[in-house]
Amino acid sequence: MDYPVESEAKAMICEYGRRLYARRFVAGREGNISCRTGENEVWVTPTMESKGYMDPDMLVKLDLDGNKLYGEYSPSSESKMHLGLYMENSAIRAVIHAHPPIATAFSCCGRNVPTSSLAETLLLFGKELIVTPFAVPGTSEVPDSVKPYANSCCAVLLGNHGALTWAPTLKEAWFHMETLEQFCETYLISEKLLGGPESVIPQMTYHDISNSSR
Repeated sequence: MDYPVESEAKAMICEYGRRLYARRFVAGREGNISCRTGENEVWVTPTMESKGYMDPDMLVKLDLDGNKLYGEYSPSSESKMHLGLYMENSAIRAVIHAHPPIATAFSCCGRNVPTSSLAETLLLFGKELIVTPFAVPGTSEVPDSVKPYANSCCAVLLGNHGALTWAPTLKEAWFHMETLEQFCETYLISEKLLGGPESVIPQMTYHDISNSSR
């Protein structure tokens, strides 16, 4: 798979940062985004800057070991989490971390979210959205908690820390984040207000689930 052009990747990181902020998936200086543009080159968002007000000159280029290659700003303190996914799965080109409110509420409660009540979400995320064990932000514990899922799914809920999605493109990683939060809201409504969701698994075969596109 080809890598995205650097100028386009940087522009898209800023665009999806604005979308995260506009959708209230992040507040203040929360969240981080990255895009891999070469064998050993990753552009990441800067630390302590709002994702809604970034421009390409604020982004930072790192190698996969976390060494700064270019940029005046300091990289996100969560860069290790992104780099860990890239090193674990060479098909990943984009990673987004955000705090969408309902998904984050599930992560704060340590509750995996069953996806079997909605066929599209079941096919995208597997049988449940998994909450990873809590890890102190910015430490190597965070990538260690995420890497086991790098090749088997496209999203997790980070214990007491929000949501994380990844994909071959930034557009797909963004769609995963949107879909994740939308589903968590739907699940919460159906569970708390309407008596509980019904599973679609009996109407779907194992082949449907295991051979679906992620």
